[in-house]
Amino acid sequence: MEKKYSVAIYPSQEVIDAVKTMKDYLKSKIDWYNSCNSTAHITICEFTIDDSQIAAIKQKLFKISDTITPSQVYLDHFGSYDNAGAFFIAPNKESKNNLKPIVKKIQETLKSLKLKKSDDPHMSIGRKLTSENLKIASQLFTTIHINFLCKEIVLRELDPVKKQFFVIDTFSFNGNSQPEFVQGSLF
Repeated sequence: MEKKYSVAIYPSQEVIDAVKTMKDYLKSKIDWYNSCNSTAHITICEFTIDDSQIAAIKQKLFKISDTITPSQVYLDHFGSYDNAGAFFIAPNKESKNNLKPIVKKIQETLKSLKLKKSDDPHMSIGRKLTSENLKIASQLFTTIHINFLCKEIVLRELDPVKKQFFVIDTFSFNGNSQPEFVQGSLF
């Protein structure tokens, strides 16, 4: 059976809680909106595959995550994509430069799948907001300074009833170098 999956970076519990508070506050001002109930995360990609293939995907994610070194991520400003009605928290330049290679590496590992990619690392507060609600969000939230140690990715599966992703596996960044292939000799 085909299912929809997502690979994402989850921040620390403190950041998850802080973002939930922000989402709840925005919801109290504009009512329900897309992603108001989703856990804070940075999306790397989404894909749909037959669930029988997920073990092979997990193996690929385990291998690539093992080679990634954890790094500190600083989120220091808000931004929006007006065409998508998205309001989000963005990383500073150095953090974005550290996140982009991680995102690219994971997307490259899963390139055989038809990926819906996210190439601009950010943490959404709301999606599909009207222009009026985008304006309200940008007036409510003007300054932010949060950070977390980016030390793992999660694989999430979409619950088709709740229309929310839930974590099915976590892959730690261990900073191990990949063993180099050395051509051997039989004689």
